[in-house]
Amino acid sequence: MPEPPGVTVLHGDQTGEELLQQALRFLDPQVIGVEVALRHFDLSLQRRRETHNQIVLEAASALRETKFGVKAATITPEATGDVGSPNAVLRAAVEGRVIVRTGRRIPGVRPLAAVYAPISVIRMAVDDAYGAREWREGQDLDEWAYRTEKVSRRTSRIVAEYAFRHARRLGARVFGGPKWTVSPVYEGMFKEEMDRAAGLHPDVRYEPHLIDATYALLLATSGDALVIPAMNRDGDNLSDLVMQMFGTIAAAESLLLAFNDDGEITVAMSEAPHGTAPALEGKDLANPMAMILAVASILHYMPGAACHTAARAIYESTLEAVSDGVKTADLGGHVGTTEFTDQVIHRVRTKLDVWSSLADIEP
Repeated sequence: MPEPPGVTVLHGDQTGEELLQQALRFLDPQVIGVEVALRHFDLSLQRRRETHNQIVLEAASALRETKFGVKAATITPEATGDVGSPNAVLRAAVEGRVIVRTGRRIPGVRPLAAVYAPISVIRMAVDDAYGAREWREGQDLDEWAYRTEKVSRRTSRIVAEYAFRHARRLGARVFGGPKWTVSPVYEGMFKEEMDRAAGLHPDVRYEPHLIDATYALLLATSGDALVIPAMNRDGDNLSDLVMQMFGTIAAAESLLLAFNDDGEITVAMSEAPHGTAPALEGKDLANPMAMILAVASILHYMPGAACHTAARAIYESTLEAVSDGVKTADLGGHVGTTEFTDQVIHRVRTKLDVWSSLADIEP
């Protein structure tokens, strides 16, 4: 028999770890009918400090081998000289170039600005304002702060190209862009790659806007599905905004992708976009939707029809549960973390059972 597909599990801190434990219940073959080989790595702050981030590098190596991973939220210490962000280390080690976050309508939850069609932010995972060299010169009121940022054409091309491929799958238009008028050399490089990708994908609608106009127009957009390619910091800001437009940041997964030279995905790692929520730790109150959907997302990218069927069952069951009034406190409901997960698992099992009995029925 062929070896089961592997998934690297990256454990985290506080409520982030609690939500990961709930989400891992969906990788049980008794739930989804798919055997998955899990490789576990402890990326808690304590373990990262003990190993001086060696555990993060080991996890990155496993990610490159398995190609798929699920990560819990982790603490990033603020002190200079500490272990820093494990996400930054992972992105560099696996050469992750793209972060994808999609806001989608949550049945039973009223969105802001009447948005109903999905909005995906395709963000640079490296370069730009993050990792820039910074320094200061002078004293008192004559002190100046400087920063040297960089962005590569390779990363710009990968992000732009993936945005158009993603838009084709969604039936969406590519929307937005950087501030290329003010920064024609630096941000203009990204705009050049967006224009190039548009020429290669004439079947995908393309509507470029400056980043400030993009923010304004988002609040007035409620029709077509949108895909927004963005530079690193712009995408970070846009992602949080888009998630909240649909009701909560806890209702969508975040996906890191790495590519080879042919544009094929070599690593896919999913996580929740929110933090470790220390105030909710141990209270069984946090919304597990994002972590559950993170598992569904990875199953969607894994090979095999059974994985894809399981992914759809998890996506549908999660949203159906909310539609049926099964909501955590952040969505105005009264169920806890474990009860919400129990309800979704019940729906997944039922859905897969029903689908298997209708296998001979034409869709």
